[in-house]
Amino acid sequence: MTVSYEKAGHAAVHLARAASLAPSPHNSQPWFFVEEGHDHGFEVHADGGRRMILTDPGGREAVIACGAALFNVRTAVRHLGFRPAVELLPRPADSAFLARVGFGVHAPATETEADLIDAMPRRHTHRGPFASLALPGGLLDDLREHARAEGAVLQVLEEPEELELMAQLVRTAEDTHRGDPDHTWEVRRNVGIGGVPVEACRFHPDATLLAGRDYLDLARRFVVPARRRGFGTGTVAVLSTPHDGRLDWVRAGQALQRVLLAAAARDVMAAFHTQPLELPEIRARLRRRSAAGNHPQMVLRLGVPAQTWTTARRPVCEVLVRDGALARW
Repeated sequence: MTVSYEKAGHAAVHLARAASLAPSPHNSQPWFFVEEGHDHGFEVHADGGRRMILTDPGGREAVIACGAALFNVRTAVRHLGFRPAVELLPRPADSAFLARVGFGVHAPATETEADLIDAMPRRHTHRGPFASLALPGGLLDDLREHARAEGAVLQVLEEPEELELMAQLVRTAEDTHRGDPDHTWEVRRNVGIGGVPVEACRFHPDATLLAGRDYLDLARRFVVPARRRGFGTGTVAVLSTPHDGRLDWVRAGQALQRVLLAAAARDVMAAFHTQPLELPEIRARLRRRSAAGNHPQMVLRLGVPAQTWTTARRPVCEVLVRDGALARW
């Protein structure tokens, strides 16, 4: 990826494209970005009109997604050879204005940062079972360090009792969602053009140890045999933060994306299971039992996928705003 400064705003386009590669709930992409004129600054805002109201009533997941987009912006600034100057929640009265990023001193990207840069277009959300391949040696320790560097904790669930409890909590939450017609409609409307690819939803949602979203109503039509359940689950982990305010959600998103890019750099992808985090009582139980008292922000499975699908991204002209109007590029 090369960037030219021959016309004003070109760097902002580069940053917006990078930001848009972040994961979001059901590919809802609940963000927009503002160029502060002639590449003097770049803003990350939550787009309330794209939040999934029933899935994410408090907006926590949308803010985490924007935090992931912010990490991509930081990484893209490093790609341009500068250190990002980041201000979080710069205007407290405007809860949608999550971050401002400026260009700091010139400094070439490190080898580790270059790996994250290269991984951005390769990272994809996985749905369904993983291939039967072990994770690369030392990866989990590296991912823990990446999360810690962003102020979060990545806890890998390794004990059978921990995994059984997590499976139970995810199952309970997913069954609650499947029993709510309005919630089911909200999830399924995000399948197809501009949302989650249909091809990525064809795995039975109950095939792995952690129940997945039933995008295509597969669970009602047929049942996975007991001998096949749990196949290809991968490694289960919880990302958590010490506190649970809006600032912590932004930081959680940055930590999440840093972990995802570090994993993708070694051909490991993640599947998300946020269902128990969307129901307050179940999230509180998960906090007590599986997050060491921290506030759980994401439940994920890590593994090597046999196949990946590219999800569509909104064009830059729809997400980048300049001088209060949609920019045209």
